[in-house]
Amino acid sequence: MTSPVYYSADMVRALPDDGNRYETVRGELLVTPAPRLVHQRVVHRLATALETYVRAHPVGEVLASPADISWGPDILVQPDLFVASLAETRTGDWSRVQTLLLAIEVLSPSTTRADQFTKRRLFQEVGVPLYWIVDPDLRQAEVWMPAAAFPAVERESLVWHPGGAAVPLTLRLDELFAVP
Repeated sequence: MTSPVYYSADMVRALPDDGNRYETVRGELLVTPAPRLVHQRVVHRLATALETYVRAHPVGEVLASPADISWGPDILVQPDLFVASLAETRTGDWSRVQTLLLAIEVLSPSTTRADQFTKRRLFQEVGVPLYWIVDPDLRQAEVWMPAAAFPAVERESLVWHPGGAAVPLTLRLDELFAVP
């Protein structure tokens, strides 16, 4: 029996560009195939709403994967969508992007375990203040904060009120999940 490979961030960066998303969390390799159409639709709607919001309230920069977020030699993650510190993104260097103000994953059948457990725990440990796990199939979202043992499950709307913003962003889930 062969030993499992303990993947470093550098090993993941060296994997082929074959259409899959490769990540590692504490040496565990996470491989995600191309997303479903509904996934991309929801990510696009979230990105559009967040971009409009941060233009009016410049609290961070909205970015989408592929990305290269790392908090150590055995960690490399690519959240579907995230808002990062302006001071860090202005450096133009992924290695400097450490402060995520909001991280979002849109669930797909192949990502559920990694998004709800592995990456969720990592985001909590590194202090990401808000992590949304958006589930288009169940038409709901889990809202996680660093100290939470369980998520708040939202079925109506998602609210984000970052420091420095006068008003919160509120996203209605029925609009987010609407089929064109």
